[in-house]
Amino acid sequence: MTDPIADFLTRIRNASQAGLQDVYAPFSKMKSELSRILQEEGYIWSYEVDTSETHPRLKLKLKYQDRVPVIRKLQRISKPGLRKYVSVDEIPRVLGGLGVSILSTSRGLMTGTGARKAKVGGELLATVW
Repeated sequence: MTDPIADFLTRIRNASQAGLQDVYAPFSKMKSELSRILQEEGYIWSYEVDTSETHPRLKLKLKYQDRVPVIRKLQRISKPGLRKYVSVDEIPRVLGGLGVSILSTSRGLMTGTGARKAKVGGELLATVW
């Protein structure tokens, strides 16, 4: 697999469109931090590391509102073949502030608003709304 982050986002996207409650994905620190941000922003109920199998994996509990997924769109921006780096002034506002942009900065993974407050730029990983 060349892009594990895109695979992770695709698993979430497919599970939410199928109406599944739980999503499993192979564990990594980056995916764990992405899950933390999605939980803090209210897009998923919870996440946990499942170590019952031979390899650890993430278990995400998706959030629905009247049987409609809370995650409307989940889009990968920076890809291995074409990285997208933004400065503080170039961090996009997703749907006029209703969505969230996720950045990988020198201070770890942050939302776009958190990166603006910390005055740091970085690699624009994904947008969620």
